[in-house]
Amino acid sequence: MYRQKAENITNRRNLSSKSKIDALLELNADQYCNLGTDSPKSERSSAEATSRFIYRKIKEIDVYLGSFLLKFREE
Repeated sequence: MYRQKAENITNRRNLSSKSKIDALLELNADQYCNLGTDSPKSERSSAEATSRFIYRKIKEIDVYLGSFLLKFREE
């Protein structure tokens, strides 16, 4: 669901790069807000994988920011 939304945001031609990045970061934050304390480990690991996917999409738009987010995520 989140991956498809990220693809749709990335493919929109009527948005500026900044608007796309803002929408992708909002999508990433939304997925983490929907996780609860009772969420199983599989949902948490799925959210982490989707987050990396979103950061790679950001890297397609802005190489510097995307690389920074991916590197920060690994630490």
